[in-house]
Amino acid sequence: MRRARAAVRHARDRTFRSLREPNYRRYFTGQAVSVAGTWMQRVAQDWLVLTLTGSGVALGIATALQFGPLLVLGLWAGAVVDRLNRRRLIIVTQTIQAVLAATLAVLTLTGTVELWMVYALALALGIVNAFDTPARQAFVGEMVEPENYVNAQALSSTIHNAGRLVGPAIAGILIATTDVGVAFAVNALSFVGVLIGLLRIDAASLRPVTVPESGKGAARAGLRYVLAKPELRAALLLIGVIALFGQNFRVVLPLLAQDTFRSGAEVYGYLTAALGLGAVVGALFSASRETATSWGLLLSCMAFGAINLVAAAAPSLTAAYLAMAAIGFANIIVNTLGRTVLQLGTDPSMHGRVLALHGLVFLGSTPIGGPLLGWICETFGARAGLVVAGGTALAAAVVLLPRLRRLRRAPAPEPEPEQASESPPADPVPRPAA
Repeated sequence: MRRARAAVRHARDRTFRSLREPNYRRYFTGQAVSVAGTWMQRVAQDWLVLTLTGSGVALGIATALQFGPLLVLGLWAGAVVDRLNRRRLIIVTQTIQAVLAATLAVLTLTGTVELWMVYALALALGIVNAFDTPARQAFVGEMVEPENYVNAQALSSTIHNAGRLVGPAIAGILIATTDVGVAFAVNALSFVGVLIGLLRIDAASLRPVTVPESGKGAARAGLRYVLAKPELRAALLLIGVIALFGQNFRVVLPLLAQDTFRSGAEVYGYLTAALGLGAVVGALFSASRETATSWGLLLSCMAFGAINLVAAAAPSLTAAYLAMAAIGFANIIVNTLGRTVLQLGTDPSMHGRVLALHGLVFLGSTPIGGPLLGWICETFGARAGLVVAGGTALAAAVVLLPRLRRLRRAPAPEPEPEQASESPPADPVPRPAA
């Protein structure tokens, strides 16, 4: 009995070890409050657009406006993140997001909202997120030691997916019982938690990050940096393939519920909940791991592909629920390993640009992959969307298998000093105090 209790304590301490760091604990707590509000905002915005127009095209435009800025600003935003104090930048971006949510709440609750206003606010939110996303992911590297990157990223994924379970449910209740504008107002208030957490962080105990001198081509230098490293290049390719073809769940699952299983919105909700539940379990599993390698990313990509193919053949709803939970489990492991491999293989002064490139591939592919998978599902059925997701993941893994196998067997190269821009090498300057 004592051994069992000791094993449980050891597993718990290993899974939540990053929370022993006070700064990360404060940051994590604030994010846990805010992320449910973020998912409430997404559901409420979709519902508002449909209420105003009844058009799926309008809904697609709103989504494209929200994620499109990542395609345009991604690399440049990453260069900005590497130049600025990340904690201060996140405080600014989170404050702006709160203001945007509050503005949409006021417009909706007063009955003055129009479609163009929703579009404008969605675009503004997309621009802010182009800076906020890489800044938040890179800031993790200032709060925890490199050996805890996997754990910290996985714990962040845990609260993100827990928010995906809780946020939409709360939004649905608020929309049904009050008004869609109330959901926007609650989201605006949820940013208070993350701002308090950021303000309570002890700047003196953050890990120092060297900031390179400014110069032309800093954004392009981030792209060249990744392309020059085979392991990072392979990781980004795997992430891109899965993001483009395998993560358009908001397109595939409604059609799977409606057309394949002849059911309504409640089954779509159950499929989404099963996906989120699997993701939460996968994130906790990832948090218990201590290493992240491109080889592990390759294997998890293969597992993700195989599970999608099995899900495409699910004969019943019960089997589909189980398959969705398995997909959520494998998907979150791929996502966590992908971010962590990029972060571990990158000099801290390049974290902003490399993680911005990750965001460009991971989220910026949504405006492309969504319509493409939608056309495939409408033409060939929802199961075809799962086949494409699984087949492309397996194909990418098979293509990269020989190269990653060679990299795995090769001895680790000696570290070389990194250069962050096209300008002549210059002495780095310390990041401004937080």
